Amino acid sequence: MLTARLELRRPVLADAAAVLRIHQDRLACEHNPGDMIATRTQAVERCQGWIEHWERYGFGYWVLRRRGSEHVIGFCGVKVVRLHDEPVLNLFYRLEPAAWGSGLAGEAVAAVLGVARSEPYPVIARVRPANVASARVAAGAGLRRAEHLDTPGEDGPDWIWSL
Repeated sequence: MLTARLELRRPVLADAAAVLRIHQDRLACEHNPGDMIATRTQAVERCQGWIEHWERYGFGYWVLRRRGSEHVIGFCGVKVVRLHDEPVLNLFYRLEPAAWGSGLAGEAVAAVLGVARSEPYPVIARVRPANVASARVAAGAGLRRAEHLDTPGEDGPDWIWSL
């Protein structure tokens, strides 16, 4: 899938190096330290989980690169999770800090939501209260705060944004 500045593609096991690089970056995982990984084995397992989700559902997390570049700058997509015992699509976006502030996360999210809207599940984003940038991306994509759905998360409160 192409956007004005990005190429989004399905993950492959060779992406484990980029998964490790971005998910061991403390700044990239500042608001979700539980997502941090430290070993190549963990990166391969995470990547394999993303691949298996694609195989099961036909959608999932995409690998992000700037058009014309082989360098992976992050990941964005949706996966099926349960929220209050109901299946939902959790919107995920994580970019390397060097790509922050340029609107690339919003561009990737818009592309992903264009595909996700055809799925039979509601789309939500779980955002930590202090993660102002993530909330801005969610709001810019048309998601709205849904306080009645907020939950405790692995790394603190999950503020739920819903499409």
